[in-house]
Order: sequence, then structure tokens, then C-alpha cells
Amino acid sequence: MASNFGIAIDKKGYDFVLKLEGDFDATSAYELIYAIKKLSKEAAKISIYTDGLKSMHPSGLDVFHRYMMPLNSLSTKIVLTGDNASKLSLSNSSTLS
Repeated sequence: MASNFGIAIDKKGYDFVLKLEGDFDATSAYELIYAIKKLSKEAAKISIYTDGLKSMHPSGLDVFHRYMMPLNSLSTKIVLTGDNASKLSLSNSSTLS
């Protein structure tokens, strides 16, 4: 994991908010995927704020996109927001549900 990457997690009712900070590399992507999988068991919606990302490495984007494809079938709605949302998005929209 990039030494400065972190995920702050806030719970709001049945929803979770994940705020990403630092550099996003392959290991950071795995950490984010793990958090999404774990939280999706109890969340109606997961909002991922990307404004705190400083740099996004191609390896991180590749890993994230590869492992997010199977998660599209989750009943949990996953919403990407912020300046870097379009880079993480699997489609032209910033919603992955």
C-alpha cells in the first residue's frame, strides 16, 4: 500500500461513507475492494469520496476495475464522487450499481 493511503469510514444509518486519502496504487486498490466487500454485507449504499487522492497509479486503477466488475451484482449501491470519480468509475457515470 502506498505509505500515505488511507480510508476514513463513517457510518450514517444503513449507509457508509468512505473518504480516500493519499496515493492510489495496486495495494491501495485491494484495501478499498476489501472494505467495499466487508461493508456491503450491512450497507444499503456506500459513497466513496475521491477528492483526497493525490495520485492514481495505473496499477491501482487496473486492480480496482478488475475486482469491481464482479461486485456490480451486489445489492449495495456504490456511488463514486469527487474529482477522481471518473477515473475509478467502470462506466461514464459515477454510479456503480
